[in-house]
Amino acid sequence: MLRSLLFKKLEQKEQDMIKHYQYLHQYPEPSFNEVKTSQYIEAFYENKDVVIHNRIGGNYGLIVEIEGSLPGRTIALRADFDALNITEDTGLPFSSKNKGWMHACGHDAHTAYLLILAECLIELKAHLPGKIMIIHQHAEELAPGGAIDMMQSGYLNDVDEIYGIHLFPDYTPDVISYRKGPTMGGRSLFHLKVKGKGGHGSSPHLANDAIMAASTFVTNVQTVVSRRLNPFDMGVVTISSFNGLGSLNVIQDSVELAGDVRYMESRIGHQIHDEIEQLIKGLEDTFNIQCEFKYELDCIPLVNHYKQTDYLIDILATSQGDYFESLKEHEQLTSSEDFAIYLEKIPGTFFFVGCKPYGIDKAHFNHSPKFVVNEDALLTASKALGEVVLNRLSIE
Repeated sequence: MLRSLLFKKLEQKEQDMIKHYQYLHQYPEPSFNEVKTSQYIEAFYENKDVVIHNRIGGNYGLIVEIEGSLPGRTIALRADFDALNITEDTGLPFSSKNKGWMHACGHDAHTAYLLILAECLIELKAHLPGKIMIIHQHAEELAPGGAIDMMQSGYLNDVDEIYGIHLFPDYTPDVISYRKGPTMGGRSLFHLKVKGKGGHGSSPHLANDAIMAASTFVTNVQTVVSRRLNPFDMGVVTISSFNGLGSLNVIQDSVELAGDVRYMESRIGHQIHDEIEQLIKGLEDTFNIQCEFKYELDCIPLVNHYKQTDYLIDILATSQGDYFESLKEHEQLTSSEDFAIYLEKIPGTFFFVGCKPYGIDKAHFNHSPKFVVNEDALLTASKALGEVVLNRLSIE
């Protein structure tokens, strides 16, 4: 049975996965500048029977084609490989050697298990139907995100389905979770410059106080969620920056703010944008000031396809109690993930494998300087993704 052959190979190569993970963990690189990581990945596939597309979109992502020997579907599997501007504080013997940068979101582990899964699938390609597209994606952490480059490359135009995993530190590697429909949040960013008329602190009637106007905005913008959105619609507006510094006796003539908006459906993001614009118009009239407002889409919501998630559940349910113990529904997350870009055009699903270290109640979450991956998660993730691709390659 092909599944048994694949699992045996993965088990035999588990230490190779861990070695790749530990090496990559030591050399994190920024989004859109993952030069050595990209070279490391490409070198892994040299002299293997695959087609490699590198420097996707002029950046550092790669797509590797594994052609089966029988008719079948084209299935894509994706892992990301960029890092974060965080100083590591894990105490691991293989901690980051690139000062100020860290793999604090598990992308090193994602890359490691996909490398070995791909290698095992290459070794089995004489028995495989269809085609597998291995996506090693750059720049997940920074908008506009590497997924856009991948989709615009044209290499994924004929993909029938796509699957991906994120390691999740709320539970141990014996837990796999899924969610149908809206799963991870969309994100937009905004910048607001409030321009009033400066003056002396003793004569506020001769000025148009930008700080007063901006402060009113900070308070009133929260009514967009509490009073303008349907209570059943999720939205969050956060003011993340407020810059109005000046002399103590001066009424400032300008203030700059920045904010972060989260939502589970794109229509909510558009509604929040429209409501903020209306709020700003009222602010200008009330305080006799002018505003410059810029609202930018950072990432669309991640919406898993129902049919492909059902396929995933059916496939993994047969393995529950084998290489993992629990298959459960995942809660919605307001964090963003640019796998959403693939799912906008290609049927598929994005699911989660636990990576919490054993023996602790609560692990440090992704993006923490203390974030640690339980290395057992690599084998679990490779098996889960592996059996999904084996099942979905065959034409029904």
